Amino acid sequence: MKKSFKKLFIILFLIASPLVINNVLADDPPAPGGSPTLGGGGAGPVGGQPGGNSPIDGGLSILIALGVAYGSKKAYSLRKVQES
Repeated sequence: MKKSFKKLFIILFLIASPLVINNVLADDPPAPGGSPTLGGGGAGPVGGQPGGNSPIDGGLSILIALGVAYGSKKAYSLRKVQES
């Protein structure tokens, strides 16, 4: 049972890693100068939005993946205790 859980974890990791890696990669910084509203420098927020077009999904998807992994481990431990 332990080998199958380990194999399942590896398969899920290999499937989920391409989905998460895009959030890790960053774009190049904008060129200096230019319009502050278009991301070309200045003191205002980029794009005129509060937060400056920050992605919120990067940490959220990792948090969800860790929650799923934690829940599956808890379910596995509960099943193991009930069997013995």
